[in-house]
Amino acid sequence: MTYDLIIIGGGPAGAAAAVYASRKRLETLFITAEWGGQSIVSEKIYNWIGTTSISGNELAENLKKHVMANAIGTENLKEAEDMGSTLLVKDGEKVIKIEKNGDNFKVKTESGGEFETKTVLISSGSGRRKLEAKNADRLEHKGLTYCASCDGPLFSGMDVVVAGGGNAGFETASQLLAYCKSVTLLHRSESFNRADEITVEKVLKNPKMKAIKNVDILEVKGDKFVEGIVYKDRTTGQETELKVSGIFVEIGQIPNTDFAKDVVPLDEYGRVKINPLNQKTETPGIWAAGDCTNILYHQNNIAAGDAVRALEDIYLAIHTK
Repeated sequence: MTYDLIIIGGGPAGAAAAVYASRKRLETLFITAEWGGQSIVSEKIYNWIGTTSISGNELAENLKKHVMANAIGTENLKEAEDMGSTLLVKDGEKVIKIEKNGDNFKVKTESGGEFETKTVLISSGSGRRKLEAKNADRLEHKGLTYCASCDGPLFSGMDVVVAGGGNAGFETASQLLAYCKSVTLLHRSESFNRADEITVEKVLKNPKMKAIKNVDILEVKGDKFVEGIVYKDRTTGQETELKVSGIFVEIGQIPNTDFAKDVVPLDEYGRVKINPLNQKTETPGIWAAGDCTNILYHQNNIAAGDAVRALEDIYLAIHTK
């Protein structure tokens, strides 16, 4: 059979798209390898609108429940329609390739499945680039975090470090300055050429802010929780230990888009290029939403909203051709 739509990814974007696709009665196949996106690792999330506080695992479970409440677990579309749903879910499946197939597309999964569809929504998210330093993996979520919006308020009144010197690093520092005692930004290059000059200038004017360039982070110190960080000057070789309670890593993201590289244009970072007015890619029939796209900001709420925008446009595209 040929679906109206295949949605790829089980984070906030994919889940929002699936619920809207079901309500619009699009014949939809939803494919995800896992639920929740990047936030599944967060102990507490404080900025998921409508919920004061929720863990990453709870958010993932809620997304799954919401999707499944609108779905029927069968690949017999006629049966699904008879039960008031046109949304089918393939859980635990990894998409490995999208191919053009005449006017339609063929989506292939790791288990050998092949599914034909008129349209595709790529909402596969991205993963944080990990800090490669001694003890960084051991102390992750124990003072070392990859989400200032999620975890920043936990470090009120404390001394913290931001690793990274791009826009994301300075924007994270700006957030942390609202409640942290001090913020030190550690950057491996001599210049902040990946950050806007105005942003850099404004953030560095804060008396609680300090930036150190041209360093390599060697080690995260601490037993049960982060207690400090060791970095080395790349010119002199001198090592310095800085006492801090929190480390916020902003050294880039790795989009989960390798399966789509032959069918949609990607930017230099591997993100899907979209038109932000409607979430369309440069390939007719394919839309994208969330952290896998080349938008300016990446947040759970933004991803969900972008997916809803995409679904509105997909529905019109299918029914007004």
